[in-house]
Amino acid sequence: MKNTFIVTLVALLSFSPITVAGSAAHAHVGHVSTSWADTPDQVGFLVAATKEAQIAQFHSGLAIKKLVDINWMKVHTLHVKHALDGEGAGPGLGYGVLNAAAGVVQHIELAAGSVDASDNVKLHAQHIAASANNTLKVAREMLNICAIINVSTQVDQIAAQLIELHRLAKVLSKGVDANGDGSISWVKGEGGLMHAQQHLGFLRSGENI
Repeated sequence: MKNTFIVTLVALLSFSPITVAGSAAHAHVGHVSTSWADTPDQVGFLVAATKEAQIAQFHSGLAIKKLVDINWMKVHTLHVKHALDGEGAGPGLGYGVLNAAAGVVQHIELAAGSVDASDNVKLHAQHIAASANNTLKVAREMLNICAIINVSTQVDQIAAQLIELHRLAKVLSKGVDANGDGSISWVKGEGGLMHAQQHLGFLRSGENI
């Protein structure tokens, strides 16, 4: 009877998927920094967000080069929109700042909430999430401006909206000095994708990953 039990146990173990689990926190950090399945080229969420933000800024800059040409301004506004929401066709990656920044927030918060998260992960995750949430807010403001431009017919009105759109496009990455203290930090309402990247670097350095 004893020999039968041992044979059965050995047989069960031989078919059991025994793996050495890695750090759950580090896995989610990797999704932010290195790779995720559905992003363009499977890059990390923050990489995708940064690339889309750069495209949005580039086309908002092109748009303000001809503030008397309605067609020109509207075409490049659509290009900005594509980089923000990833919908339809355009010069963006087809993913959008909104999707990518939301992925940053979700997965860095999952990293911080993991049972094996260190104090270092928990600390910098707050800073990364705050900056990414700031980016989401700015991107939504930009989409609202794009919608206004799309239905506008007055050159002066479109031009004024575009100038603001370009200003916000720079805020996506650089953030803004919201409290007027002469510096831009990761805090709510200030930090942008550059600050998320900076604190991701601090996090990764602290974890040696």
